[in-house]
This record gives sequence, structure tokens and C-alpha cells, in this order.
Amino acid sequence: MSANIEVRNGRESFAHVGEPPWWGLGNPVDPDSTPKEMQIAADLDWEVEKRDLTYETVDGKRAIAPKKKALVRTDDGKLLDIVGDDWHPLNNAQAFEFFEDFVRHGDMQMHTAGSLDNGRRVWALAKVNDAFEVFKSDVVEQYLLLSNPHVYGKCIDVRMTPIRVVCQNTLSLALGSEAKRGVRVNHRNPFDEEEVKAMLGVAAEKLAIYKEAARFLGKKKYTKTTLVEYFDNVFPLNTDKEYKEKQISRRAKMAIETVNTQPGAAYGKGTWWQAFNTVTYMTDHVLGRNNDTRMQSAWFGYNQKVKNSALELATKMAEAA
Repeated sequence: MSANIEVRNGRESFAHVGEPPWWGLGNPVDPDSTPKEMQIAADLDWEVEKRDLTYETVDGKRAIAPKKKALVRTDDGKLLDIVGDDWHPLNNAQAFEFFEDFVRHGDMQMHTAGSLDNGRRVWALAKVNDAFEVFKSDVVEQYLLLSNPHVYGKCIDVRMTPIRVVCQNTLSLALGSEAKRGVRVNHRNPFDEEEVKAMLGVAAEKLAIYKEAARFLGKKKYTKTTLVEYFDNVFPLNTDKEYKEKQISRRAKMAIETVNTQPGAAYGKGTWWQAFNTVTYMTDHVLGRNNDTRMQSAWFGYNQKVKNSALELATKMAEAA
């Protein structure tokens, strides 16, 4: 049983189209599923609501806590978090409705959806009908990911997520501080679907940015020295400088050993595209305790930051090559 995927009604709260995704979980659904059908297949047909918090006073009476609310699931009554009066929940049905126009017009196809940490993070992923090749048969597809956390202090996150088909590595669009790969919406404001879509922009524009960067990396060669330097910076050794000069981290060594054996290594061999994809392969498929913790970290946690930094550094080192 997976550690973080929620189990509801005796099965994992996770649905997918086609073959099981790279983390090997989920309930299969029809390729033409609507966002609503995907929501139901992933057992996400529940809502959250804010309820009064009460406490016992010194005289034994019940009082309502000021400015605080309990965020509760309506299906089982479980407490998800404590939020403020001004916290606006985005219910699952509304989150899936965000994809409705895209799917109806044939621009996207629902791909996966699920729930982590007993419903505290719900997400939906749709495949965009657009892709490109870095090298012949080395295809990168585009996806739109909506992450909806039912947790205080976490923002709704809508972003473009390219995935390299040959290895199912989730890539990155964070090409420096000027590049906007997604939209983050604070729960202090109601979710405005049209405003988010306007901020997000057209998927093709975001894919064009990544296409340019990927093909640039595929044209630039690393040397043995620069490759070691790259992995040493991406996976640094946590020790003092004197010792660091003599050693590299275990993960950096693993990356060096993996660069020519990872899936897709035959494409762009010796290029910075290969070096960068070594990092994405390790974060998505190797590092971590199990498949679903890797997935959570690759999309929402520390490994997402590692991939962003790895792409920026690969681009800088390719420019200097």
C-alpha cells in the first residue's frame, strides 16, 4: 500500500488514462473521460467546508473560537486543517471544472488525478495536444497540472509540466527568474478561473520556451570536467570545504554512473540535454523511499526545486561551452 496516496472506498484515490503512470499506481479510465468523470474515478467526489471551532470556557460552557475555522471533509467529517475566517476553499468540483473548456474544445485530454495525505493535496493533470522533438523520436509532451491543497499556508498551483516520453521524466519550465512557468493563487482570495487562465497564458507559448531551451542543450557538449562540476553543484556534498575538494557526494557519483545508462541516453549523447535528463531521471525514478513519495517530491517538493536549479545551471554551462 502506498504511503501518501489516499485510500478511499477500499482503493487508491488515483485515476489515470492509458498505461499506468511512471509511479505505477492508479485506476484506469477511458481516454475520452470528462473532467467530472476523472474526478469521480479518482474518488474525489467530496467537498470541504469551514466549520466553527468551539472550546470549553472556565465555567463549563461552549464558546466559538474567534477568527478561526475547522476545514473539514464533508464525506467523512475528517479535519484537514485549521484556517482563518478569510480562507477561501477551492472545492474539488470547481478545480476539475477548470479543465472543462480545454477538454471540450479538444485542446487537452484528462490524464491523471489523485489525492495525497488523506485529501490535503488534490491534483489533476491534463495532456495538452502539443509536443516537440529534441532529436528524432525523442519527444517531449506538454501537460497542465493543477494542484489544490486543502491546507493552510499552501497556494493553489497551476503550471505547465513537460514530460519526456522516452523516460517519463517530469521536466521544468523555470528558465530563470524572468520565466513564468505557472500561477500560484493564495486562498485568501476566491479562485477566479478566467483570471488564472489569462495569467497562465497559452500552452503553446510556454512549450515554445521550453522547446528552445531543450534544443539548445541538445546542441552543446559537456566535457568530463564540466560534467563532474555540474553534478557536484546539483548534488552537493554536505561537509566542509577541505573535504569537499577531495570528494563528491554519493548522489553526484550516482549521476555520473547513470548518465550513459538512463532511458533515453542514446539521444543527444554527450550533450547538456543528456546531463540535465540524468538529474530528472534520478529525482523522478531513483531517489526517495518509494514511487509515490518520489512523485510528490518531483511535482511539489524539494526535487522540483532541484530540477529547476539543474535546468538553469545546465543552460549557463551550455552557454559557456
